[in-house]
Order: sequence, then structure tokens, then C-alpha cells
Amino acid sequence: MKHFKFCNKTDILYLTRLRRFETKLGERVQAVHDPTQFESFLQNAAARFVLLGIPEDIGVKANKGVGGTDTGWLSFLQHFLNIQSNDFFDGNEIILAGQFDFGDVQYLIDTTAKTEEEKLEAYRHAVNTIDDEVETLIKIITEAKKIPIVVGGGHNNSYPLIKGAAKGWQKAGVIPLAQINCINLDAHADYRPIEGRHSGNAFRYAEEDGYLQKYCVIAIHENYLQQNVWIDIVNNPFIDCITFEDIFIHEKRTFMQAVAHATSFTDDTICGLDLDLDSVQNTLSSAMSPVGVSPNHARQYISYAAADLKPAYLHICEGASRLPDGRSDNGIGKLISYLVSDFVKSLIDA
Repeated sequence: MKHFKFCNKTDILYLTRLRRFETKLGERVQAVHDPTQFESFLQNAAARFVLLGIPEDIGVKANKGVGGTDTGWLSFLQHFLNIQSNDFFDGNEIILAGQFDFGDVQYLIDTTAKTEEEKLEAYRHAVNTIDDEVETLIKIITEAKKIPIVVGGGHNNSYPLIKGAAKGWQKAGVIPLAQINCINLDAHADYRPIEGRHSGNAFRYAEEDGYLQKYCVIAIHENYLQQNVWIDIVNNPFIDCITFEDIFIHEKRTFMQAVAHATSFTDDTICGLDLDLDSVQNTLSSAMSPVGVSPNHARQYISYAAADLKPAYLHICEGASRLPDGRSDNGIGKLISYLVSDFVKSLIDA
């Protein structure tokens, strides 16, 4: 994992605003004391969750999208580490491992690719490098029977998350085959054809390679559902979706009924839990939209799904605190911190 940077306790406390008579999460979360002993540390740690960041937008650019998804992780950490440690959420349930830094890969592309076509090809090639490193880390974490919580980057990272989690949970003896299910709250299916890796085809690659068994998308926007993808979903009994329009416009079922349908569809084995922040109305992301679910809907999705399933991982992606055109939103980190805390609370209360 050439590009992974471990956090130590000093790094964590630097972002934690200490206050007399209070205890913040940053004071309670665990850090990896010796990165060379990471695997044995995980095996012996009592904490159930391992938090890490993938602050990159290479996968989004490889999908011809708007960058900026590399900015959400730090904003999240600044809010998350300053949550109050209390009876609702202590913080010692979490190991804050660190984050990936693919800045050298981005720099190489920026300085060597001369045309847009060359850049696109380079980005898609670079996503393979990201895939390999993310898969390796997730496999290590899940082999130790810890649940990865992954924040930041594009939705391209679902592929190595699914692949690494499937391999790791199988080696840990939790599942018989290296194959898991996944549910996804998303405005898009991210099931585009295989044409080189990017943020729009993670689930297609995971299925084609045999690591994804069942997949269900909640609140997908009909206006952005490609006809060929729709046909593939309709003809595949292992893939399902419930459109945003069926929930909120035609009111065929409530939002929570849609979530319950998704968890029922995927509850036969452990299940990855994905949330693309472009599904949340007016949230700064690579595909920001004035139409979407509310932040409270997103919180309900996380809380219910985490409690109702056996989570293989949590993945919150595509959010940005700043976009290349200058738009910014300092609240994105706070929203993600609510979502992550909801996930942990649902499982420690179970």
C-alpha cells in the first residue's frame, strides 16, 4: 500500500478542539501505534470499526465528471473528531487508520498527458492502481473481522471495496464464497458498461468479476438511468432498483418501504452499504442536484440498513467541500459525520 498514510494520535489530536470538562471523539478513537504491525494490531484490538479516507477524484475524472471529491475527507475529519464522546457514542469503538494520498499519480497525469483523450486514458489506467491498493487494505481489515468505514473519493472505489471485503470476510470464515451483496442510495446506478475503470461502472466490474452477488439501488433518478443499463437491470434477477420518482413523485411506496425492500432483497449474506452524496438534495458533490433525498432520509437509510443487515462495510462517497469552479460547502463534513455516527450507533445498539 504505497499510497496509504497512517494516522498517529498526534495527527488526530491536532484536528481535535480540546475543551475543559468535555471529551471529544478525537480523544477516544484509537490510532495505529506501529504501521509495520498493523495486521496484528487489528487482530488484537477490541474496536469493531476501522475508519479510513480515500480523498481522490481520479475515478470521477475518468468518468468525464467534475472533480472535487478529494476534498470531502478532511472536512469530515474536522467535524467527526469533534463530536462529543458520551453514552450514545464513545469513540473507542473506532480505529482511525489514515488515508490514501494519490497526489503523485494526479501530478504525473497532469504533467505528461497532452490531450484530453490521453488524460482520460491515463485516469482510467490510474484507477486500476487505486483499485489494487484499496482492495489490499480492505482485505486486511475484513480478515481481522473489522468493519471498514470508508469516506471520500469517487464511486469507483466500490469495486475494490466489494472485492477486498468479499475476499477478507471469506478468509475470516464469515462467508463460504468470496461474494457479497450491496445496497446503494444513489441518483445513478454506476453500472455503466466495461470500458475502462471509472466512477460510473464499479458495480458492473464487481459483478462481472464474480464478487458482487445481489445489488439494489434506492432512489435512482429516471432522468439519468441509461436505457441499456435499465434493460440490464430488468433482465437480471440479482439486480433491483427503486426509482426516486416511484418513491417521491408517484408515491408507490414510502422511502422507508423502499429501504426495507432493498435490505430484504440483499439479506441472504453480508452486504456492503453505499451512499453516494449526489443522492442528497443540494449537497456539494460531483453530480450535485436540486432534486434528491433529504439529509434526514440519508440518516434513516444508514441507521435502518445497518441494523437490518450484516454490513460488510460502509462507503460514503462523491461528496466535496470544494469544487473546481469555486463552489464550496463546509457543511459536507458535518453531514458525513452524522452519517458515520449513525452507522456505528446502529450496530453498537444492536
